[in-house]
Amino acid sequence: MEKINTALILCAGYGKRLNPLTLKTPKPLLKVNDISLLENTINLINHLGIQNILINTYYLKEQIEEFINKKNFNCKINLIEDGNLILDTGGGILNLIKKSENENFFVFNPDTIWSKEYIETIKKMEIFYFENKIQNILLVVNKSNSFDKKLEGDFNLDSKNILNYKEKSFIYTGCQIINKNVFSKVHKNSFSIIEIWNHLINKNKLYGFESLNDFIHITDMEIFKKLSKK
Repeated sequence: MEKINTALILCAGYGKRLNPLTLKTPKPLLKVNDISLLENTINLINHLGIQNILINTYYLKEQIEEFINKKNFNCKINLIEDGNLILDTGGGILNLIKKSENENFFVFNPDTIWSKEYIETIKKMEIFYFENKIQNILLVVNKSNSFDKKLEGDFNLDSKNILNYKEKSFIYTGCQIINKNVFSKVHKNSFSIIEIWNHLINKNKLYGFESLNDFIHITDMEIFKKLSKK
């Protein structure tokens, strides 16, 4: 069975919705339950059996570099700078995959509180991805399972696991699998991954895989404070 060998973690953003905490600390290094969001994400990736991790950095990048060096994780982690300008989500992913010879990648946002309960679902999504020979699949959750009840849905998920915008009852969790060929016609450095998703949706080729886990996403200070009190 085919396996994905490299995971990407997006850590370049400003985290403005968590000001003032993120004025001095990058969002991935904020802690919930005494563990940073970044370390929690790396732990999940390790549990998935993936040993190669690429992390993009920009804002307060020195702190993330220092954190990775001190923790000495039991896997290979390379930090890739966005450069002089932040590349947004799509540009950040593209810049990372250019540094790898692999074709397929897991992509994680550390904003989500990933737990071991996700492992089985993510592995099933990986199997579905390869069996159906697709190029982009998003792990989504019904918004009724979201800890933050203010979050609106992003997509509709139909019976064939294809995403569209007809209804928006499903939220993107921050985990996806992507093939580098979806960027073959991209000729710019900075752009949102939503541009890629929209292109695939227009062709009925953006896939989704439903997670039944509780979805906890660090949206803003209100959610962060609630989780800190638990």
